[in-house]
Amino acid sequence: MFQTFKLQIMKNSILRFGGYGALIGGSIFAGSHFFTNLIDFSLLEIFGYLSIFASLSFVFFGIKHFRDKTNGGIVSFGKALVIGLAISAIVGIVIGLLDIVYVTLINPDFSAEYIQYTLNDLKETLPPAEFEIQKEKLITDMEAFDNPTFAGLFMFGIVFTIGIIITVISSFILQRKK
Repeated sequence: MFQTFKLQIMKNSILRFGGYGALIGGSIFAGSHFFTNLIDFSLLEIFGYLSIFASLSFVFFGIKHFRDKTNGGIVSFGKALVIGLAISAIVGIVIGLLDIVYVTLINPDFSAEYIQYTLNDLKETLPPAEFEIQKEKLITDMEAFDNPTFAGLFMFGIVFTIGIIITVISSFILQRKK
């Protein structure tokens, strides 16, 4: 019975801080895409990573809250890891779903626009022979992104991978035994 209660408290912390992270990350992600016609892709990429790091900061705060407010100042590395990974998964799923919505409904031409933007940049910096090689590589690499599910899974993978790193660091910093 006591163990079930502790799991419920842990679940509440995960959902609470995962929700906060998803809300912040989703807001920055969605907000930046309203300005896509005003800003270039390099600035949009910065906003993307800003949304990932801002939302994943809740991994640290979620573990700390669980340790300090609900678990009597104690959290093992393993429990901190579970909490952090679960928060990262929630954030990753939300941002991945938002990416699917973006490339499907809001800007179905995103892939073509990104290719054109990148090719214009490459054309200015590479010699013609190298440009042709990089052009073919870029077009081949971007074919997978025409599938919205792949794009969403790719975005989830990026967010979750960064979340793993933040979780491990946070778990080491915040672990506290009896």
